[in-house]
Amino acid sequence: MKKILIVEDHADIRRLIRMTLEFESYDIFEAADGESGLRIAQEVQPDLVLLDVMMPGCIDGLEVCRQLKAQPTAPRVLLLTARGRSEDLEAGLRAGSDAYLVKPFSPLQLMEVVEQQWEPA
Repeated sequence: MKKILIVEDHADIRRLIRMTLEFESYDIFEAADGESGLRIAQEVQPDLVLLDVMMPGCIDGLEVCRQLKAQPTAPRVLLLTARGRSEDLEAGLRAGSDAYLVKPFSPLQLMEVVEQQWEPA
């Protein structure tokens, strides 16, 4: 079963993402900030990380993405953000993200992008 880690500081958004993903067979893990996201990623080795860009604390989503992608067994990373300008997208790609989804997004959009992550490149 594929493992997905949701790293999002807003509990309501985490809950909506979880509810959307629960229609499929995924093991779902959650973290509320970048530090705990990195720790949980080390523990569970997710296949995909759904990662908010703007989070409180010392580590934002772009830095979490960089650190995850530096690992030998790096997961796929889908950045979730309210920032949709081209320079924000470029920053996400430079950090190593595999996909970028701008908030607000529909459950259908989320599932489409998640399912694309399992397709061969």
